[in-house]
Amino acid sequence: MLGRPLRTMTRVTFDDAAILAELDALRAADAPTHGGRVLSYVYDSGVPQLDELAAQAVRRMQAVNGLDPTTFTSVAALERDVVAFALGILGGGVDAAGTVTSGGTESCLLAVKTARDLWHASGRGAGQGGPGRLVAPVTAHAAFRKAAELFGLVFDGVPVSPETGTCDAAAIIDRLGPDVALVVVSAPSYPFAAMDPVGAVAAACAASGISCHVDACIGGWILPFWPDAASLPAWDLRVPGVTSLSADLHKYGYTPKGVSVLLHATRDRQRAQYFATTDWPGYPVVNPTLLGSKSAGALAAAWAIIRALGADGFTELAARAARATHVLIAAVAGIEGLRVAGRPVGPLLAVATDEQVPPKRRVDPHHWADAARTAGWVLQQQPGLGQADGIRLPHTTHLTVTPVTEAALDELVPALVAAADAVRGEPPVDAAQVLQVVPAQLPERLDSDAAGALLAGMGLGGGGALPERMAPFLALVEALPHPVVERLLVELLARTVAP
Repeated sequence: MLGRPLRTMTRVTFDDAAILAELDALRAADAPTHGGRVLSYVYDSGVPQLDELAAQAVRRMQAVNGLDPTTFTSVAALERDVVAFALGILGGGVDAAGTVTSGGTESCLLAVKTARDLWHASGRGAGQGGPGRLVAPVTAHAAFRKAAELFGLVFDGVPVSPETGTCDAAAIIDRLGPDVALVVVSAPSYPFAAMDPVGAVAAACAASGISCHVDACIGGWILPFWPDAASLPAWDLRVPGVTSLSADLHKYGYTPKGVSVLLHATRDRQRAQYFATTDWPGYPVVNPTLLGSKSAGALAAAWAIIRALGADGFTELAARAARATHVLIAAVAGIEGLRVAGRPVGPLLAVATDEQVPPKRRVDPHHWADAARTAGWVLQQQPGLGQADGIRLPHTTHLTVTPVTEAALDELVPALVAAADAVRGEPPVDAAQVLQVVPAQLPERLDSDAAGALLAGMGLGGGGALPERMAPFLALVEALPHPVVERLLVELLARTVAP
């Protein structure tokens, strides 16, 4: 090989402007992520400088692999600072510890995995003759159902009140037993913005030696700064018996997706979260999270935004969101035919039909959301749910309020009033009518072709495109058995991204 000339490398050329223009065209079809017109999924601080700071932080960490903080020591430094700030606002004591994860779902999965492993190690589940249980109100985030399925537990959902959106502590405590690996309560829950009875449940869990997790994925980075935070019942790691807590920075931490923290009350508990092995011929593998190789970009963005805002900045943004939330609650209360469901805590709310008024004056929340969408405002429709106790939760429309919402109120409130006026008196979609598009006899197993044909019959063909009006689709979701509609939704989403 010596003396041979090196081969000339072929120069890689590309038209970056054309590539980015194509990406811009694709993005133009998305719902807007800024400006407050989408009241779910996006968390807009309303401060463009924060977006630019986050983008610059991500760019600087673009090539870094978060897998090994001993090689990329910046990862350890950034995570240490983010976790320290989180523990400071969420009540972590001197023995508390935490981890930065890729988002709320991973935080929830790891909380369940840790609790399950510690439950097995304690011997409490020995001789139970079945899998352990994960006990939670039915309003607990769906990530906990996923976690139960993945980690071999049974999700034991406790019915909640349709008036308050939560349940009495006794309803949870009555289900405790040696086969319970974990109890989950929310601060607050996503569907109804309800604060679960954290204190009483955590105390009962502590007395029984049961892990208790607080899901504060949506509340963890704003409730500590909420204007009336002192009036809220205790809900974080300061509560005796709370063993872990999750809180998403890509919500009210205003960072890019996806970054969250999972905090544990003790270091030893947090160590049980890890996976480690040297039982292979490669490098020793030690993972605190489900992911191995991972981007450090969102972590860097979170660190930068915490540095920029500090407690004072988060407090100011929380005040903006709080003012907007109070205005929207009052606005909904003033719309005949609608009501705010339960007693919302923090910057979110669910809106239901006010059944105290005559049917001709009622407003169906799903029709209302469809009408608002035609005016350029995206609200999130939530199906009703029949609970195990026979009590049905109403179908609602969810609004997530962010700091930028305050600047949009002059347009948003009249749009919500006009949308209600446009559909007042229109009855909810008749489930029997929408079921007419479903064959009376469904195949025992819906393969991809059968599920696709059924979707096409519902007008959901064409690559999985959704209908303009979502109310009939949501009625179908409510009317079909859960396994059937879940299979159809899988097919719909799979076809959306199919080549």
